Amino acid sequence: MATIYISIGSNQNAEAQIQYGVKRLTEMFSKLELSSVYESEAVGFDGDNFLNLVAKAETQLTISQVDQAFKRIEAAAGRRRDVPKFSDRALDIDLLLYSDLVCSKPVKLPRDEVTKHAFVLLPMAELSPNLIHPTEKETYQQLWDSFRAKEQQKLWAIPFAWNKEK
Repeated sequence: MATIYISIGSNQNAEAQIQYGVKRLTEMFSKLELSSVYESEAVGFDGDNFLNLVAKAETQLTISQVDQAFKRIEAAAGRRRDVPKFSDRALDIDLLLYSDLVCSKPVKLPRDEVTKHAFVLLPMAELSPNLIHPTEKETYQQLWDSFRAKEQQKLWAIPFAWNKEK
């Protein structure tokens, strides 16, 4: 059984898209732990603010199976893949960690965004502060504490009404 961490984000009808993504993930994984939901400004382009969170789950699926399942959920939510990397997102679901595995295929793990973006690192530090990053060899809390000294985009936790049907 692998412990996985999942980044979930959206800036198009974001509240409903986050609800949809989490609902689909809950159907895949019997126990899903969620960080707070954070709002942040778009990074790399001018666009609406994003809502982001990180989820933790246990799975017997392979990395490829998890990745393909995430792509199917994104597609069902209206995610387009024919747009620039830095653009609006209906729903973005990324595998951040698969236990402590380090690999480049079928996806790069741990995902680079974990240590590069506050909207991923802060929810990771909240959800598993004492977990050690597989390549940085520091806890996520330590990584967040040192990240705070750097310049970062605005990021704030928001109240989020779960299980609200739209």
